[in-house]
Amino acid sequence: MKTRLTELLGIEYPIIQGGMAWVAEYHLAAAVANAGGLGLIGAASAPPEIVREQIREAKKLTDKPFGVNVMLMNPNAEEVAKIVIEEGIKVVTTGAGNPAKFMDAWKAAGVKVIPVVASTAMAKMMERAGADAVVAEGMESGGHIGEATTMTLVPQVVDSVSIPVIAAGGIADGRGFAAARMLGAEGVQIGTRFVVATESIVHENYKQRLIKAKDIDSEVTGRSTGHPVRQIRNKMTREYLKLEKEGASLEEMEVLTLGSLRKAVIDGDVTNGTVMAGQIAGMIKQEESCEAIIQDIMQGANELLAGTRFA
Repeated sequence: MKTRLTELLGIEYPIIQGGMAWVAEYHLAAAVANAGGLGLIGAASAPPEIVREQIREAKKLTDKPFGVNVMLMNPNAEEVAKIVIEEGIKVVTTGAGNPAKFMDAWKAAGVKVIPVVASTAMAKMMERAGADAVVAEGMESGGHIGEATTMTLVPQVVDSVSIPVIAAGGIADGRGFAAARMLGAEGVQIGTRFVVATESIVHENYKQRLIKAKDIDSEVTGRSTGHPVRQIRNKMTREYLKLEKEGASLEEMEVLTLGSLRKAVIDGDVTNGTVMAGQIAGMIKQEESCEAIIQDIMQGANELLAGTRFA
């Protein structure tokens, strides 16, 4: 399937793997790249030299395009932005801020810049700043979320900008991909399904929690703080929501979540850790390779878009 996105990024399929903190490391990024999508290394709040090491390790596993997700709130973002250029990375996605101050340097180095946005206003601002595409991410996604749903956000963003739009949030299979294309998106970003990929280094407890998840198992914490996060319900989320209801201070609530994502992803503590996942977790039934995931999505999408089968 060829779209402006595949041409822009030099990839076979218009599928981007989400830049998930602690999850999106070099094994997963390289595997997605080798399968024809765009793999991403999630820089998150990692020390800059760790990001450089991740990039170099990914290069050993693939000669296909892959990118880096830069979290702009990271105090080390400026150094990570330079490492991206020094290591010859050609695609960057950004979140948690405005990448304008890095745009000139990235563009001069031939880096394609794709910010994640949650509103049409932000999408238009990013286009004016020189973004090559945007990811319109709905609140169905895992992790930090906005307020608009993917179904409502994507077509409005498509109508507001001329650059390619990538849909994210609530997409796990060919049906979601086909729906995104019908809304005007030229590609999709997928996170939760790749968490359970064979090549994902995520702890088996985390993977099994997603595989066993039901449609009602996701909930949002942090609405009272202005930083809502979608995750799978557990002991930690119940305690957090109880504190929110009681009007606890941000400091009190942060005690619960400090280091909790690493606790779940690396240590496998799915009771007290943060098990970030989108609302589609209930659709995930098994662990598969990145190649199998992408082929399944593309086969289903192509059949639906060609009218050879019903959803």
